[in-house]
Amino acid sequence: MKIDILTLFPNMFDGLFSESIIKRAIENKLVEINIINFRDYSLDPHKKVDDSPYGGGPGMVLACEPIYRAIKDLKKENSKVILLTPDGSLYNQAMAKDFSKEKHLILICGHYEGFDERIRSFVDYEISIGDYVLTGGEIPASVLTDSIVRLIPGVINDESFSEDSFYDGPLLDYPTYTKPKEFMGMEVPEVLISGNHQNIAKWRLEMQIKKTQERRPDLWEKYNDK
Repeated sequence: MKIDILTLFPNMFDGLFSESIIKRAIENKLVEINIINFRDYSLDPHKKVDDSPYGGGPGMVLACEPIYRAIKDLKKENSKVILLTPDGSLYNQAMAKDFSKEKHLILICGHYEGFDERIRSFVDYEISIGDYVLTGGEIPASVLTDSIVRLIPGVINDESFSEDSFYDGPLLDYPTYTKPKEFMGMEVPEVLISGNHQNIAKWRLEMQIKKTQERRPDLWEKYNDK
């Protein structure tokens, strides 16, 4: 897979993809990640990519032309273009699974007061990572990249993500424990050291249901509607 990230602030990604799982995925040539400053596609002598909004108002608005030129240069037949925007569809694990099957993703990081509405005409998806305001699309782009790359075959063991929260439905993950067996009076549940895998699986599902009911009743409602 290839991921191109279009941003005004490439340095925000320094170090982010040079550690841990994503670093190994890049080294093993399972993914190629390119950070591209779309000022490079500006025809303005000062590489300007924004301007004041028509009709007045505060802030600056990202212009169409640099982003259009970048997409035109990068996009291939199998590319999907994603705009990171607060009014996009709310991102979830199902989307991550779908995107992990694509060959080429182009992520556009918004910034400033917003972007020229006509930019929407050149994208395939508009994605939001939550109902809150960030300074730009760099953090959402990082979230998408991390959640997608870990699902690419060969990046991590299939079992590692197949038991994640949300992977195969809206249930939260079950509690996990490691040594020591007892810590400050808190003990590991006996079922987990019983060796009975059927009982362990049953207990884990019960804990998933209990945790989801208590912490995320909205997800529990979705689970019941399946």
